[in-house]
Amino acid sequence: MVQGTSSHAGKSILATALCRIFAQDGFQVAPFKAQNMSLNSHATPDGAEIGRSQAVQAAAAMTGPRVEMNPVLLKPEGERQSQVVVMGQPHAVASAQEYQGLKPAIWKVVTSALGSLRAEYEVIVIEGAGSPVEINLKMHDIANMRVALHAGAPVLLVGDIDRGGVFAQVVGTMALLEPEEKALVKGLVINKFRGDPSLLAAGLTLLEEHTGTSVAGVIPYFSDIHIPEEDSLGLTSGYRSDQDEAVEVAIIRLPHIANFDDFDPLHHEPTVRVRYVDRAEEFGNPDLVIIPGSKTTVADLHWLRTKGLAEHILTARQRGRPVIGICAGYQMLGMRLLDPDGVESSKAETPGLGLLKASTTFQEQKATHLVRGRVVDGRGLLSGCQDAEVSAYEIHMVSLPISIHYTPLLWRLAQDSTWTQPTVP
Repeated sequence: MVQGTSSHAGKSILATALCRIFAQDGFQVAPFKAQNMSLNSHATPDGAEIGRSQAVQAAAAMTGPRVEMNPVLLKPEGERQSQVVVMGQPHAVASAQEYQGLKPAIWKVVTSALGSLRAEYEVIVIEGAGSPVEINLKMHDIANMRVALHAGAPVLLVGDIDRGGVFAQVVGTMALLEPEEKALVKGLVINKFRGDPSLLAAGLTLLEEHTGTSVAGVIPYFSDIHIPEEDSLGLTSGYRSDQDEAVEVAIIRLPHIANFDDFDPLHHEPTVRVRYVDRAEEFGNPDLVIIPGSKTTVADLHWLRTKGLAEHILTARQRGRPVIGICAGYQMLGMRLLDPDGVESSKAETPGLGLLKASTTFQEQKATHLVRGRVVDGRGLLSGCQDAEVSAYEIHMVSLPISIHYTPLLWRLAQDSTWTQPTVP
């Protein structure tokens, strides 16, 4: 099991690496994370929903993604509540306090899922969540040391030295563990180190003396590991191209941005400059605007308007700049969003940005599918792509009663000369 002294310590990447290493050594390997909090999710072949990081780890393990690998997925819907996805299906929308009451039943699901994987695979690489010693959360833990104790799993404790304070993090974490938990920690890992590792020697010796646990290794900082981030902590303020004539892409950083790893290919293009924008004064004059996905479409659309970003997006389109909407961003580009059953908000109807002749209706039943498609019209941004086949998946709780079937892919605005620019709603 891989646990961390904090979020974004590198647990997911280390677990992914271990999955591939064990698989290359000839073992049948599966990843497991009891509880994942992330808006980056993935559809399994049987229509279930799991965290994106476990799907990537399954690929690294050379096996197919399945719901047992991530039995509980929490998808935040604002500051105080989350959609609780259990065994790949929406179970409830709960506040943090309400979720604690669900833990006894959910723990049985967690152990059952882990048991199924252990019965079928030779090696299970388990990933923890956040820190194992958050004092206010530890008594209700179902993702860290409780899992390790249940499975009898040896633990690697990972600390991120790039953010500073790693020695205090590791020593403090070990000090707050119960004796039986501490006994499971078989090695410490210092992650994201820059520079000469010999300079760490004295510090590592002191670390081993303070914790009584060996340092298993120091992992250098890698800038070329392109694995999807689990949460928005991994988003940087922007990516810069060295080329003067690079295409500038402005991605709206919505408060509840989801599946933002859709943009990873853009970050790796040498002729593209990517900026994440969350203030009107940062909008600038981009060559392309992207409104990403969101777990709270209506709330984030309201945020776009209050921040003045909606007006900038409409003005950019009026000036001929392409605007792309992905998932919720696509919904925002339409004429209106209808929520008659109160699935996402208390508003039965919300006006969209009015750039697409489409309406969205939220439905209670979530759709999760693997899909295949073909580009039927290679114009504009899709120039040269006609007849190209696309494999993807869709995860949504909406129906779009329009001629174009909705999938969470990049949809360009139709170049319709008869369509006039609407006024700012």
